[in-house]
Amino acid sequence: APYLRVDGKTGDIFTTETSIDREGLRECQNQIPGNPCILEFEVSITDLVQNGSPRLLEGQIEVQDINDNTPNFASPVITLAIPENTNIGSLFPIPLATDRDAGPNGVASYELQAGPEAQELFGLQVAEDQEEKQPQLIVMGNLDRERWDSYDLTIKVQDGGNPPRASSALLRVTVLDTNDNAPKFERPTYEAELSENSPIGHSVIQVKANDSDQGANAEIDYTFHQAPEVVRRLLRLDRNTGLITVQGPVDREDLSTLRFSVLAKDRGATPKSARAQVVVTVKDMNDNAPTIEIRGIGLVTHQDGMANISEDVAEETAVALVQVSDRDEGENAAVTCVVAGDVPFQLRQASETGSDSKKKYFLQTTTPLDYEKVKDYTIEIVAVDSGNPPLSSTNSLKVQVVDVNDNAPVFTQSITEVAFPENNKPGEVVAEVTASDADSGSNAELVYSLEPEPAAQGLFTISPENGEIRVKTSLDREQRDSYELKVVAADRGSPSLQGTATVLVNVLDCNDNDPKFMLSGYNFSVMENMPALSPVGMVTVIDGDKGENARVQLSVEQDNGDFVIQNGTGTILSSLSFDREQQSTYTFQLKAVDGGVPPRSAYVGVTINVLDENDNAPFITAPSNTSHRLLTPQTRLGETVSQVTAEDIDSGINAELTYSIAGGNPYGLFQIGSHSGAITLEKEIERRHHGLHRLVVKVSDRGKPPRYGTALVHLYVNETLANRTLLETLLVHSLDTPLDIDIAGDPEYERSKQRGNILFGVVAGVVAVALLIALAVLVRYCRQREAKSGYQAGKKETKDLYAPKPSGKAAKGSKSKGKKSKSPKPVKPVEDEDDTGLQKSLKFNLMSDAPGDSPRIHLPLNYPPGSPDLGRHYRSNSPLPSIQLQPQSPSASKKHQVVQDLPPANTFVGTGDTTSTGSEQYSDYSYRTNPPKYPSKQVGQPFRLSTPQPPPHPYHGAIWTEVWE
Repeated sequence: APYLRVDGKTGDIFTTETSIDREGLRECQNQIPGNPCILEFEVSITDLVQNGSPRLLEGQIEVQDINDNTPNFASPVITLAIPENTNIGSLFPIPLATDRDAGPNGVASYELQAGPEAQELFGLQVAEDQEEKQPQLIVMGNLDRERWDSYDLTIKVQDGGNPPRASSALLRVTVLDTNDNAPKFERPTYEAELSENSPIGHSVIQVKANDSDQGANAEIDYTFHQAPEVVRRLLRLDRNTGLITVQGPVDREDLSTLRFSVLAKDRGATPKSARAQVVVTVKDMNDNAPTIEIRGIGLVTHQDGMANISEDVAEETAVALVQVSDRDEGENAAVTCVVAGDVPFQLRQASETGSDSKKKYFLQTTTPLDYEKVKDYTIEIVAVDSGNPPLSSTNSLKVQVVDVNDNAPVFTQSITEVAFPENNKPGEVVAEVTASDADSGSNAELVYSLEPEPAAQGLFTISPENGEIRVKTSLDREQRDSYELKVVAADRGSPSLQGTATVLVNVLDCNDNDPKFMLSGYNFSVMENMPALSPVGMVTVIDGDKGENARVQLSVEQDNGDFVIQNGTGTILSSLSFDREQQSTYTFQLKAVDGGVPPRSAYVGVTINVLDENDNAPFITAPSNTSHRLLTPQTRLGETVSQVTAEDIDSGINAELTYSIAGGNPYGLFQIGSHSGAITLEKEIERRHHGLHRLVVKVSDRGKPPRYGTALVHLYVNETLANRTLLETLLVHSLDTPLDIDIAGDPEYERSKQRGNILFGVVAGVVAVALLIALAVLVRYCRQREAKSGYQAGKKETKDLYAPKPSGKAAKGSKSKGKKSKSPKPVKPVEDEDDTGLQKSLKFNLMSDAPGDSPRIHLPLNYPPGSPDLGRHYRSNSPLPSIQLQPQSPSASKKHQVVQDLPPANTFVGTGDTTSTGSEQYSDYSYRTNPPKYPSKQVGQPFRLSTPQPPPHPYHGAIWTEVWE
């Protein structure tokens, strides 16, 4: 089941509607070829008569094969790849065909069907073994892929059935490439036309070669093959495309045809190549003017462009043969030639065989010649071609009418000046001189010679025939820049006559010398604090050349703007303000470039050393101005009581310091080491020396001008430091006291001396006042007597007679209106004991008019009687130096206040003026009510005038001053 059925009554076995397919039976698949295909079955037999039990009958049916399957190939198209040039007889297996039938109905044979082109190349061979037939394609001819790269064959398979069944497939044989073909040019010879003067890159022609191979075997490189140098110079061949282009100037007149070969080579492992001939014809352009050549003819000879002809020659005598040619071709070379001007000569064609580009004419006379009328003729011949636009040229012939030799040769220029470049090649033409002779024949034949100066001996030669001067050696302008040559032209007459000319050869400069610095390196020294753009040095550079080649431009290499150089002078300028303490050395390079083409250059190193300037004052490091030291009376002589130390950031002599005591040592107790700064005790301490000593120590450097700093050294002479409050008071008083006032010693001791002085001053003052009163009474008495004696003619009455008398100072300073007032001589005031010591050391010159004196104070002299003596008040209370006030009084709403500032610690800086002890020292202090213990104002501030509102005052216009202690 389901292939068989059994008849239940008869036992006959029948097939069913289901067809038995031997190839489809599972039992018959994958069986060993040759074995029968068996279909097993079972039949049960039951005896109904005897009612017996069923009996099993087993059987087999052999399914015999019939030819019901057609043999087939796996694909309708079978592809085989066979390399070209495969050896004849080579076999290539063909995929097998399959047939589902077996035995004789299976695959029985193969047949190859080929077209005419493949019949002789391929055959079929079937290899048989025990199991299958293997078809093989046999190569019977030479394969050439380039001739035929693939073949389509038909392979037929047939089984052994009856009738047989068959099928076929397309067998496509692809011929694989090998590098067996050389490239082949499309044409054996390529011809092209190229216009002369074509631009660079202009396309000329493209050669093309083909290679029947494939891949790298068909990739072609093009190269010139044994091409002349001129071809390689003028033309360029693209290696990949074969395009030939112009790469140099093409001139047909130099080369009208370019013939060369191009090699095409493939890129196979064993490359093959081919060659093609290329002929490039250069097409003419009208770029050449006609050339006129004038030669002698017959017995008429030409010498240096001159024809000699006797005056007795007949008409139409040929003087010269004129040949006119044009290097161009075609219409560009068709030349027309005529004689210009009014001369007795004409052109006659000499030959009928000449071409348009080359014609010959006789230059012949048209009228008889007469030496006495015209000795020579200049015949100008003009030739014009037919190009567009036309080009023309001229040439001339000088015809000399022959006469006796009575004329010496004459040069066209008696002095010829020639500019000739140096570094020339030997044999180059320097100049050409021309002389003429009014004679004719041998009398006009000239021979040139040189008579050079001694310096030019052996350097130049001249052609005896044409006067062409050549140089025999290379000239060097740097050795000699000019030569003078005497040229002699002698005729061949008898006797010979000669003429001379001078040729001045000026040797032109070439840029063959580098700029040269005079020194291999420059070192300059400059002072610090030099203003910007000041010169720091000068360099000198020379160049052996001349003109632009010797015009040297200087520049600073790696320029950051710090230094510039003036090209005209070689002066180096600096934009810096040098500070040696920040940088002491600058190094850079200068570059010198000449103006030649190409330029030549040189380098030199420059070092600038910054010299020290005394621009820093010594700085006091110890002791501070507010410090003090106890000095007991038992201190030994020579003992160091204090040490002053200072620094100076300058160098050299500007940093060498000297120490000196500038003030505060009235008793000579102390001495300071000028180099060590050590203060030692030089005298024994007495009772009067007790108290605070303030030594003003001046530390100066040795610069010019010197700078200095000032230190305050406080030495307290006492047994103990029990009363520190007194010591602090004395220190504050010291800091508020000007430097020129000594505070040394016992104040009580000084006050006792001051009392005696005050008492003496009071007595002297009383006596002086009494004398003044007596003198005033005497003067009044005398004037009253003169008034009683009557009126005197011409004498004015003085209104001062009845005016109240001013004080003594005002009376002395009063003058009549319109005259200049003089300042009153100050009278030393008598003050209290506390002010006495202060005023003893203050000596202000309030009246000096000398140019070198300190400025003075002018006080108004018109205040009413009884007014306070402001001059005295000012002089007695102001510790300031004198100042100059304008004669114009300040407004009534303002008053002037003089204020100074005290510097911090010990930074008293001088200016180097050792004679100035006025305002610079006093300006280190301020005077104000209740001064602070340690002032904090800065050094060096000038006087400051403030204007606080004054209280109402009865005298308007006076100078009101307040001095704050």
